[in-house]
Amino acid sequence: MAKFESKDGNLYIDGKKALKGWESFSGWYWFGTEIERKQDSIMHDGQVAKNDSIWFGFVQGLCEEWGAWSEAELNELIEKGRVWEIPRANLPYSGKRN
Repeated sequence: MAKFESKDGNLYIDGKKALKGWESFSGWYWFGTEIERKQDSIMHDGQVAKNDSIWFGFVQGLCEEWGAWSEAELNELIEKGRVWEIPRANLPYSGKRN
């Protein structure tokens, strides 16, 4: 299990600062600790998301793991009302914790 810490108004997961976070109605969380790269991503509908941010960070879903994801894919879910960005002030208190 990852170690979540709140200090100086920021969230740290295993010592890495969470820069951005998202939450879903299904109980999933994505915590971005760095932008790994920018790329043009082909989306599910065949459209291209230009200059998509590929984040590296911690995901809490069916299991917990460090990995990478596309911000454009999360934005598609935001448009459908399934995911939302966690307000910066709420990040230190977000996520599933034991």
